[in-house]
Amino acid sequence: MSVLSSTFKEHLKNFNLDLGQKAGITRKSAQSKYGLERLHKMSSNENPLGPSPKAMEAIRAAIPFIHEYGFKSDHDFIHALAMHFDHRLAPDQYITGNGALEVLELLAQTFLGPGLECICSTPSFHIYEMFGQVTGSVVKSIPLKPNYIDLDLDAIFRAINDKTRLIIINNPNNPIGSVIPKSQIDILVDNVPDHVIIVHDEVYFHFLAEENFSWAMDYIEQGRHVVGLHSFSKGFGMAGIRLGYGFSTPEISRYLRKTVRPFKINTLSMVAGLAALKDTDHIKKSQRVISEGKAYLNAQFDEMGIKYYPSHTNFILFRSPGPVKEVIEYLMLHGVMVRSGEINGARGCIRVTIGLPDANEAFVQACKHYMKLD
Repeated sequence: MSVLSSTFKEHLKNFNLDLGQKAGITRKSAQSKYGLERLHKMSSNENPLGPSPKAMEAIRAAIPFIHEYGFKSDHDFIHALAMHFDHRLAPDQYITGNGALEVLELLAQTFLGPGLECICSTPSFHIYEMFGQVTGSVVKSIPLKPNYIDLDLDAIFRAINDKTRLIIINNPNNPIGSVIPKSQIDILVDNVPDHVIIVHDEVYFHFLAEENFSWAMDYIEQGRHVVGLHSFSKGFGMAGIRLGYGFSTPEISRYLRKTVRPFKINTLSMVAGLAALKDTDHIKKSQRVISEGKAYLNAQFDEMGIKYYPSHTNFILFRSPGPVKEVIEYLMLHGVMVRSGEINGARGCIRVTIGLPDANEAFVQACKHYMKLD
């Protein structure tokens, strides 16, 4: 062992993250690999309408000035967020980042470490476990009930001990699209010890059809130890911009904001986010496109006899009509890119992002062709 390697953190020496497998491939890479002139990318839960026209306009106006340092702090952004949510929380209760993932990473770095523990449910977003592991923490994965909706509250409470710091809840759930009943989140929030923080990742909130939802902001207003996570990648259609935020109680947010550094968010992301917050028409149009596309795909799944899970998001998880890798490869060769649910713990399943009508129809036709139903 070299002198240098003796200074490496022990828990990172054997840690490996295969981004090639976990993160999937881009449209450009897929088209090059498979020789496709046209590809319907339905694999990453992106908004098929793209970004807000107002955000695009703001980016174009800011491009001539990117040689200058832009926003020194997130002051304008957190005040815009406070206004967007009718001042239910103070501006300094928001924690901004390059995507909700950076806020999640910040939570892991500030609350976890060797000898500490976090809890997450599965199936869910695989990155939760990664951030726990990269800090040297013990990650306890608690399976959802077999219906892929209900938390196993008994198992979660058994897993909590004096070393537990975070419980990460993915709601609505990725890759399932389900919503955990509010009554279960209420029980969890009401009964966790004071040293445990519940992270409520609700980045798909724009597509919710569930009225009785367990909003993080409601719990935070009650002073509960909860952190909410939102993103501009889904409803706002700006995944490539990498912009997101968290929000919590004054005590937790003050602690997290100690890490805020100058020029944290780049100029183009900042102006795009500020503009997108004002474009309610784009959000409503996106919600309508997703709702109509979801109804079409659900009906087609019923017709094909494919089991699927009712979704409150912009994607649908379905049971693969054949071996998962084989079906994904077949769809790709027919110009439709989808995502394995197995990456996030949903074995035997495939996740398809709801697209525009031509993409949805291409997906259905490719499925029918594979199943020899056409």
